[in-house]
Amino acid sequence: MGGQTTDAPSTTAPTDTPASTATATPMAATEADASVTGTPHMGCQPGEINKNGTCTVAVSGQNAAIFSAENLSAITAEETTIGGTPGYLARPADNGTYPAVVMIHEWWGLNENIKHMADILAGHGYVVFAVDLYGGEVATNSSRAGQLSGQVRENPDEAVAKMSAAVSGLRELPSTTNQVASLGWCFGGGQSLQLSLSEADLNATVIYYGTLATDEETLQRIDGPVLGIFGSEDQVVPVEDVRAFNETLDELGVEHEVYVYEGANHAFANPSGQSFEPEATRDAWSKTLDFLDETLRAEGS
Repeated sequence: MGGQTTDAPSTTAPTDTPASTATATPMAATEADASVTGTPHMGCQPGEINKNGTCTVAVSGQNAAIFSAENLSAITAEETTIGGTPGYLARPADNGTYPAVVMIHEWWGLNENIKHMADILAGHGYVVFAVDLYGGEVATNSSRAGQLSGQVRENPDEAVAKMSAAVSGLRELPSTTNQVASLGWCFGGGQSLQLSLSEADLNATVIYYGTLATDEETLQRIDGPVLGIFGSEDQVVPVEDVRAFNETLDELGVEHEVYVYEGANHAFANPSGQSFEPEATRDAWSKTLDFLDETLRAEGS
């Protein structure tokens, strides 16, 4: 998987333009309590709960094609804590072991959209823990969302500690392998990067239009490989920052893929948002699944 940056129209799949390749050296894992306590099944947002407590993820209309939902397996899900961090855990319903993903919400908080995305990804064969960095609150307007996300950014070490504890806790679950990635959108995309810059020892990092660092001193700490998804018309994360981010990763030899979708705005991959771009989202989600499969399931990983 080579480092690359690609401009992609929202109506067709992007053309890959290879750049340099390398693999980042993982850093030491953070110790954390691996205990899991949870409430009864809360999963499949929306979905049908079967008599045995499992459920089949319901994805309808164009979203079924966008999120590759035709072959989703049954899952179980619950609101719980992992390593002392609250969140929403979704996983395949069988007794197998699977790679894990720490999912990080947008600035709205851990809402039904993020829970549904956790359900979908779990249906593709991952143990997904969507962390709650807002202490149970979900914003209903942009003013409150800005306040909540600002509070987290004012105490970055606390947020990283919570996410790192979740990473360590996931590795201790009997349903997971030792492979863990982070994935976040918007505010969560920036937090996904911050987690990768910490000592959480991630195996892969996915950033959907999150705030970026671009300097070598900061990015040399990153846990690669990295997948970055961005829009050319994003006013929150300017494309100039994306290109600087990509160039620095090239210079550092961090394995990465960066895609810029032509004409797409910030939050273009949120089906409930006004900037939703279905075709760009379909392509980005396909790349996300391929990236996670290659980095977390590859032989020897």
